[in-house]
Amino acid sequence: MKFLDQVKIYVKAGNGGDGSPSFRREKYVEFGGPDGGDGGKGGSIILKSEENLNTLIDYRYQQHHKAERGENGSGQNRTGKGGEDLILKVPLGTQVFEEDNKTLLFDFNKKGEEYVVATGGKGGLGNTRFKSSTNRAPRKFTKGTIGEEFTIWLQLKTIADIGIIGLPNAGKSSLLAALTNANPKIANYKFTTVNPNLGVVSYDDKEITIADIPGLVEGAHEGIGLGIQFLKHIERCKSLLHLIDVTNLDLNESYNQVKNELKSYSTKLLEKKELIVLNKIDLIDEETANEVIDHFSKGKNCEIMTMTSLEKKSVSKIKAKLLSYVS
Repeated sequence: MKFLDQVKIYVKAGNGGDGSPSFRREKYVEFGGPDGGDGGKGGSIILKSEENLNTLIDYRYQQHHKAERGENGSGQNRTGKGGEDLILKVPLGTQVFEEDNKTLLFDFNKKGEEYVVATGGKGGLGNTRFKSSTNRAPRKFTKGTIGEEFTIWLQLKTIADIGIIGLPNAGKSSLLAALTNANPKIANYKFTTVNPNLGVVSYDDKEITIADIPGLVEGAHEGIGLGIQFLKHIERCKSLLHLIDVTNLDLNESYNQVKNELKSYSTKLLEKKELIVLNKIDLIDEETANEVIDHFSKGKNCEIMTMTSLEKKSVSKIKAKLLSYVS
């Protein structure tokens, strides 16, 4: 299924039904009074978070959503039936913005949360409501009010325990595949991953959700490469796994390039717990690996591990370590 993390939709709540101007008409009842019932309330449009959804793709093909109108009132003081509410399901992590795509209306962080985005119109009053001691046969009634209508933006920020970050082709998708049952696209060229991939790690009867974020290049916070459209997914991750290809000539340069992009996007990203993993360690000899790791470790105040995604033992160590980063 194609991943979609932003969509513009139009929502229209149902109008209220009109009140009835009816009068009682029965045999042998010469002066039947007013008996017009009220109109029914229009249906509202409600957004509800759903745990099993992970994309907004459904809203690309259906962008207009209207709730039912309330039915009109009728004689014998019968109130019109209210319109059914329309419930639109969205993934956890969805944010609702006004038409300007800047003003935040609601942020879904919990399963089953509901937000009434457009309220249905009120039903009109039947003429019975206007009967009084001085006006025994009122003909007055009111029409239902119009339901609210808006154009809104839905933006999805992936919620995951661990976000895998790094430069393109660092091996992030291979790591995700090794850690979880996810099947991301894997190939030896840049930008294989063009959408965030999610997977679940099971270890010691605990589950950890991991997101593989597309590779970050210099200038990503300004829209270069795959741009800031994916940097926002890192905001919701509890911790970060920074994957670095150990075969790069300068590990510090690779590390700082990604960190600078995070800092330029939001300094809050630098406050997250970080685990550095040096990948493809099997591609260099042991002596060179030790020299590279010693040099790279200087000045770093976070944990550093090594691995090859092809070795089950090193993958198991990563799994065990990740538990401490989500507790």
